[in-house]
Amino acid sequence: MNKMFCFQCEQTAMSTGCTGNAGVCGKKSDTANLQDKLTGALIGLACAVKKSSATATTDKLMLSGLFTTITNVNFNNETINELTEEITKEKVKLSNTCLDYDMQNLWNDQEDIRSLKSLILFGLRGVAAYAYHAMVLGYKDEQVNNFFYEGMSAISDSNATVESLLPLVLRTGEINLTCMALLDRANTDSFGIPVPTTVPLTVEKGPFIVITGHDLYDLKLLLEQTANKGINIYTHGEMLPAHAYPELKKYPHLKGNFGTAWQNQQKEFDNLPAPILFTTNCLMPVRPSYADRVFTTEVVSYPEIVHIGENKDFTPVIDKALALGGYTEDTEFTGINGGNTVTTGFGHGTILGVADKVVSAVKTGAIKHFFLVGGCDGAKTGRNYYTDFVKQTPPDSIILTLACGKYRFNDLDLGTIGGLPRIMDMGQCNDAYGAIKVAVALSEAFNCTVNELPLSFILSWYEQKAVCILLTLLHLGVKNIYLGPTLPAFLSPNILKFLVENYNISPISTPEKDLKKILG
Repeated sequence: MNKMFCFQCEQTAMSTGCTGNAGVCGKKSDTANLQDKLTGALIGLACAVKKSSATATTDKLMLSGLFTTITNVNFNNETINELTEEITKEKVKLSNTCLDYDMQNLWNDQEDIRSLKSLILFGLRGVAAYAYHAMVLGYKDEQVNNFFYEGMSAISDSNATVESLLPLVLRTGEINLTCMALLDRANTDSFGIPVPTTVPLTVEKGPFIVITGHDLYDLKLLLEQTANKGINIYTHGEMLPAHAYPELKKYPHLKGNFGTAWQNQQKEFDNLPAPILFTTNCLMPVRPSYADRVFTTEVVSYPEIVHIGENKDFTPVIDKALALGGYTEDTEFTGINGGNTVTTGFGHGTILGVADKVVSAVKTGAIKHFFLVGGCDGAKTGRNYYTDFVKQTPPDSIILTLACGKYRFNDLDLGTIGGLPRIMDMGQCNDAYGAIKVAVALSEAFNCTVNELPLSFILSWYEQKAVCILLTLLHLGVKNIYLGPTLPAFLSPNILKFLVENYNISPISTPEKDLKKILG
């Protein structure tokens, strides 16, 4: 008998599902089962809202609950139970006839139905993360919030068919596009339009704090609270693009970036003489060598780790930084390929600002192809494919990248084309919206469809935010996507066949074979 069932991430056991005492991510079976219970309670809440009406409270609970169940966010049974109880109480206020959904019904459903419902559920978890970040900045979209109830209700529909679920899968992608646009507006309104910025990887001597995750507002608050305290701030993982936002980069103690992608944290944080603040995923099981210096906030939670609550008083983090003292001398670090700086800030505002230069370079033949190489990084073998792929791209091509998968190659120097760097980091995973805007603008400039552009999507995935971005690309009709390092375990053979036949999705093979296939 299975002790748990989870197949939502790329690293799932045997590429079929985690079923034992713990998942590959480190989530224990009892935690996985509590997250299923939490999801079932959210589906019950969606039922109650349909019988009554949504409120600001139900919206926040839906976003918090879905975000909590994303891979590597919450390992804490206590906080999961507390949130489930809160959801249940709110549900009963609205309706006492809606039962919580038993997730075993989904996991044991007919495989095509299970596959499509999983695409909706995991996609919604990703959308919820983006909506949550926008909400923190005071931005909401009624259409997006209402769709969570519609989508979650569909999970419990025992009469659902492949024909009824397929449009809802694509609708999830459409809603995610709206949500990414909302978050893009929230970020740029709050922090300014990103500008190209070179970020050092050297950590200066003295006290410092490492902040990781995606929440730019948490970084702003931390920068405010550490001003003039002799403490430097270093980003990590998906927080790297923060250096490009004018309202964040104006702080002189935002010094640089520490480390690489999330899966290397247990090695990189080992005996680090500084505290680490996790604002979102990806949190790995915390090792004793640095457990006393890890802090969490928002929906991130881990047993026996100090959590910074809604008051956002980062005093415990600051005190820990001063106590640990940092390095005694400036300490040089490098990226995966030996580079000592990385560059970010090539958002859609920057790239479209030089659109005439880009279009001219394409027309003259200086740029012959664009590659969007981005997505999640991970620990499974085979991800060096993305490093090798980028290294082997021809010198007349541009590489657009985003999310933490870029750490495989973002410290490479591939030169420039007409003053444009060949590698352009567009930002966090949600900045896929910017990549879409650039693609649409190029298609309009050349009077063709996105699929007719000299543009190829080479995507890496790990967790559920990558799922909702994939669904957005499918909603837009984007074809010929290369996806890896493995295909999702939750895609049944029939659903995979549908995606291949209608969108020509391909698993990655080798850089040599894929480049030959793309470029001819």
